[in-house]
Amino acid sequence: MSELDVKIVKLEPLRVICFNGFGEGPEQEALGKLFGWAKTHGKGGRVFGYNNPNPAPGSPNYGYDTWMVVDETVEAEGDARIVEFPGGLYAVTRCVVTKPWEDIPGTWQKLVRWRENSPYREASHQWLEEHIDPENAGGDENFTLDLFLPIKE
Repeated sequence: MSELDVKIVKLEPLRVICFNGFGEGPEQEALGKLFGWAKTHGKGGRVFGYNNPNPAPGSPNYGYDTWMVVDETVEAEGDARIVEFPGGLYAVTRCVVTKPWEDIPGTWQKLVRWRENSPYREASHQWLEEHIDPENAGGDENFTLDLFLPIKE
């Protein structure tokens, strides 16, 4: 197993617009809503996502929330909502995705094992995936994520 490159990052508070997708491929649905909104409104910014709700045994359906960082002038409309995220301390590693159903969970598992063998402890703030190349985010293959695992000292 190759050594994981982990950085400790304090993510400052964020104001984001949030869209949810639900079903067997909710990432594409949620990202499609987000990018459609961004194009219509001439917006761009950092893009994050996470499962909401998480997959459940026996069901192919789950949810995925996507966030785009926005300023205080942006208001929610339609099925979007504004989230004031308080930030937090994270262990962060890069995940280059060529096989999503292997690379993403495998890298999350490695990051959790890294935390278990580090001086940091588990924290309860939101796990996040930052989409590094948002135009390719949520596709079937060949995209990049930074995985943000919540930690505390």
